[in-house]
Amino acid sequence: MDDLSANVADRAPLLISPHVAQNIDRILHAIRCHLRMDVAFVSEFLGADRIFRSVDAADPSAPFEAGDLIPMAAGYCRHVVAGDLPELIPDTRAVALARSIPETSAIPIGAHLSVPIRLEGGQVFGTFCCFSHAPNHDLKSSDLEMVRTFGRVVASDIATDLRADEERRATIARINAAIGQGDPGIVCQPIVRLDDLSVAGVECLSRFSRREDGGRERFPDEWFADAHRVGMGQALEMLAVFKALDVARVLPESWTVSVNISPETVASFEVAAILARFDPARIVIEITEHAPIQDYEPIIRALAPLRAAGVRVAIDDAGAGYSSLKHILIMRPDIIKFDVSLTRNVDSDPMRKALAAALGEFARRTGTSVVAEGIETQAELDTLRELRFNKGQGYFFGRPQPPAELLAGLVQPR
Repeated sequence: MDDLSANVADRAPLLISPHVAQNIDRILHAIRCHLRMDVAFVSEFLGADRIFRSVDAADPSAPFEAGDLIPMAAGYCRHVVAGDLPELIPDTRAVALARSIPETSAIPIGAHLSVPIRLEGGQVFGTFCCFSHAPNHDLKSSDLEMVRTFGRVVASDIATDLRADEERRATIARINAAIGQGDPGIVCQPIVRLDDLSVAGVECLSRFSRREDGGRERFPDEWFADAHRVGMGQALEMLAVFKALDVARVLPESWTVSVNISPETVASFEVAAILARFDPARIVIEITEHAPIQDYEPIIRALAPLRAAGVRVAIDDAGAGYSSLKHILIMRPDIIKFDVSLTRNVDSDPMRKALAAALGEFARRTGTSVVAEGIETQAELDTLRELRFNKGQGYFFGRPQPPAELLAGLVQPR
């Protein structure tokens, strides 16, 4: 028993991927039918308990189902892994320890076949088991070897998921550590009117001070992508929005405040409670994408009450791809943000200039405001003025910085 305790970790159940779960289901069904057993299952050991991860039964009224949690002391599995019970038992009546286990008569269990699922390093994940209600003297050592083989297949699949789960837990820990030390911090980049270069508002951007173990600085997009991958994306986005609106209180009331929110976070409706803390007429939601939008209806429905209250909607990175143009046509934004990749060299590249002119004309015909992102030179500014763009932002007007520094040091070009 002590050896078993040393090799079984106390932990939460493994997050098994759909692909691996389907493989396990298929293997269990094939083994159960081939050996003419009544129930086959894979269980996971969690220290003091074990959980049934997959169950295949001939009778729908099986004594347990996937997801059921029972004490480790119950049943055969712990005894098999510890070596107190043989892995192959054609007739449980012939084994004294098996006869003494309550489940033998309660279920009942007449024949039992079980092998440990061992991961790299010898750690016991759980067991691959099958049993019949009546004894089965046809079971042979070759059947046991077959179950061992499939147990190794299951172990290999689970090991892949376990590595992914460990990476997921490490990512969650890294994000929580960053939040714990005050991340994300908020910086503001000015958005100016191109006709007179007065400041119309700011875009609030997240910055993370926490670095990787090797000292590498991670870009905000990496943090948010990681957060979405482990199910923390919406929470991290809403934290960033909360902080952005909080620091924006020191800015002039005439300035708009743009915050970046993904479609899935908008559709959750939860962000509305955070936005309600701020003057809706000053808020601009910039729709950012982490994944293609499959269904626009929930997003449009969630935006409707916000827009009715005065919140404006902007489509980010317009012109950079098909999806942003589709967003414009379906969501009908108040503001279109011309992507930095198209602003760059717009003064010297006829193709970029033509595209900017077309987007500008579209905006004028539809009553939409256009903001050019990434303006860095006087020539780019002059060209965008010529094309009658409303507003712009970029290093030419000011870098992203904390609000106090922005107010103290904003210098506009002539």
